[in-house]
Amino acid sequence: MASSSSSLLFAAIFITLISFSSSSSSPLGGAVKLPFHIRDALPLLPRQLSWPILNSLHSAVDLLPTFVGAASASSPNNTLAWKGACFYENTAWVEFHNKSGTEFGGGTLHIKVSKAHSWTCMDIYVFATPYRVTWDYYFLSREHTLEFEAWEGKAEYEYVKQRGVSIFLMQAGMLGTLEALWEVFPLFTNTGWGENSNLAFLKKHMGASFDQRPQPWVTNITVDDIHSGDFLAISKIRGRWGGFETLEKWVSGTYAGHSAVCLRDSEGKLWVGESGHENEQGDDIIALLPWDEWWEFELNKDDSNPHIALLPLHPDIRAKFNETAAWEYARSMDGKPYGYHNMIFSWIDTVDGNYPPPLDAHLVASVMTVWNQIQPAYAANMWNEALNKRLGTQGLDLPDILVETEKRGSSFDKLLTIPEQDDWVYNDGKSASCIAFVLEMYKEAGLFDPIASSIQVTEFTIKDAYILKFFEDDPSRLPKWCNDGDTVKLPFCQIRGKYRMELPGYNTMEPYPHMNERCPSLPPKYSRPRNC
Repeated sequence: MASSSSSLLFAAIFITLISFSSSSSSPLGGAVKLPFHIRDALPLLPRQLSWPILNSLHSAVDLLPTFVGAASASSPNNTLAWKGACFYENTAWVEFHNKSGTEFGGGTLHIKVSKAHSWTCMDIYVFATPYRVTWDYYFLSREHTLEFEAWEGKAEYEYVKQRGVSIFLMQAGMLGTLEALWEVFPLFTNTGWGENSNLAFLKKHMGASFDQRPQPWVTNITVDDIHSGDFLAISKIRGRWGGFETLEKWVSGTYAGHSAVCLRDSEGKLWVGESGHENEQGDDIIALLPWDEWWEFELNKDDSNPHIALLPLHPDIRAKFNETAAWEYARSMDGKPYGYHNMIFSWIDTVDGNYPPPLDAHLVASVMTVWNQIQPAYAANMWNEALNKRLGTQGLDLPDILVETEKRGSSFDKLLTIPEQDDWVYNDGKSASCIAFVLEMYKEAGLFDPIASSIQVTEFTIKDAYILKFFEDDPSRLPKWCNDGDTVKLPFCQIRGKYRMELPGYNTMEPYPHMNERCPSLPPKYSRPRNC
């Protein structure tokens, strides 16, 4: 007992020191430079004490580097300057040279760091051009250099000459980055720890509730009450897809990460249309599945612990739903690959209103550059072809896309905001993410008439879909089994899941021309201006 008490006392003293170290000043008014920062010594504490403290200081968001600027070939009087996490005064500039004897030579990035806040801290940086990404860390106050022995041809030489080398700071420092990794890693694990981590992340960064529902957590559905066009909103909270959806929810403001749609054939059999179904080869495709097969999988085989809500169409909307046209579209897409081409573009509508800090277009470009080097085929599928379509070009890889954008007097952040067009055809056909597939079916079935020609559904997120005023608004017309046994009567039918699903803004917005083409989406409120 004495050992436990002393540990708690030590922890209390330690936390007090943290508060002191961040706010103390000398009697003379100057800031005290401690020989070490308390946070730098956290790993020396027992794990049961250090990790809770670290968890209060950092989060998974701290894994994201912050863009501090681009270092160019400037004079010493016109250099890039910024404040770091460890070193408070920093400058950088690029010196061109031809030590390699190549046609366009190379360069040296000079970085001068000073005014560290403690003797034990360090700053970690990522450096990027469209052709390369590298990193380094600095522990000592002095001038450091990073060598680029030879530029990757004329294109990189001209780019650095005009735009410089992009510099990103890991704001959390070494320990904060390691702790942030500790928070983000479990998001993708198929464990109870992973599930709890996803819930904690969404509570912390989005304000989600996750109130537990009374059992049973699976509804005894009468399939005859489900109709063509009824929407399925799905939220996965563990495993690979759970982690991916958590990050998707955070950046876009949606409270569901996947979607599907119900269809009845001419014989009355119920089917589910879904973009993102994993086939036997492990590929994500668009598929038409019998309801019984789809529901059996979700009940017994989907290890992501899916929470599922059925959103019945309003009777007036259902009357407009052209079932023949819907089936024609669904069959034309059956078996095609999932719509990776346009997945990220439904999220990015504005230059700076869709990136939760410290995310920004510079970081997006750098992440793309990394993927372009590691998995060029994957990068081409995810964004290269879509970016080419926005430029009206063909076959340019990412570095050439960035250079071409600059040549036209534009910028990469503006290029990302150009709206996706539903009629664009990619090398593997029309591209439809899970929500684009559902809404394109709605479009073909007449639900967006008479403004369908001015609606690009590939610009919609899942949130943009469930806020459409398409769904039942009279609780008395919902199926009798809808939310049966729940003490809270939702305006839709949750049919699976331990936690009560939230769909903020559900069924409130009438469609309008060019809907969702210019909408910001910043957490935690995710406010959107009228008619964006």
